[in-house]
Amino acid sequence: MSFEIRDVRPEDETAWRRLWAGYLAFYKVTLGEDVVASTWSRILDPQSRVAMRVAVVDGELAGFAIHHYHHSTWVKTPDCYLEDLYLDERFRGHGIGRALIDDLIGISREKGWSRLYWHTDRDNEQARKLYDTYAREDGHVRYRLTLG
Repeated sequence: MSFEIRDVRPEDETAWRRLWAGYLAFYKVTLGEDVVASTWSRILDPQSRVAMRVAVVDGELAGFAIHHYHHSTWVKTPDCYLEDLYLDERFRGHGIGRALIDDLIGISREKGWSRLYWHTDRDNEQARKLYDTYAREDGHVRYRLTLG
């Protein structure tokens, strides 16, 4: 299966929304239209740190990697956080998820960022099979406090 990894484009919105809905369903999350629209707006805004790379198979959006960089107190240069990685089920098992991560590794190196990191659910066994080929799970537990 041949595919390309590229920056998202404004005309990708409808296809991204379909994938985004699948991603949210996987995590059993519902977001308001205002949040989804705001996310899309930030992704396209060149002044925003939020960015997205997409995988395209035969002209169809197959998946995405939403990421952003931030400064750290542990290193001198920024870290890259892969916040959301998702592939349509039809395209899994063809190396596309790996290609999206490898693409972010390349971008991070090119920009001089120190680290790339991400989170996933403990029970996300399929994704963890891929992630474990990059790094060992580091034992950190995430705490999230909702404010408002």
